[in-house]
Amino acid sequence: MKFIIATILTILLAFIAGLYLPWWGFAIAAFVVGLLVHQRAGRSFLAGFTSLFLLWLVLAWWQSSANDNILAGKIAQLLGIGNNAVLLMIITAFIAALVAGFAAMSGSFLRSKPVTK
Repeated sequence: MKFIIATILTILLAFIAGLYLPWWGFAIAAFVVGLLVHQRAGRSFLAGFTSLFLLWLVLAWWQSSANDNILAGKIAQLLGIGNNAVLLMIITAFIAALVAGFAAMSGSFLRSKPVTK
């Protein structure tokens, strides 16, 4: 249950952060959710990873479908993956998901470590 809550909360906070912050603002959202929703580090990573993979993939598809994937196809050609806009969207979603997963895991680790003097 915590996994689903963390996933949905990360998606919502990352979307809101994307409206007001630079592209890396979603990492802050994932970190905060990893800090607030207490889970093991692996599950926290998976929640952050899943959240941002889905969010970034949907947003990339939404933006790219507005121009029939013309720009995404050209960028994919520049990167050497052919005229495959879908593969470009998956690669970018994977990179964003890794960043969010590690941010959420960092938040989980910060919560689990006691502070000693």
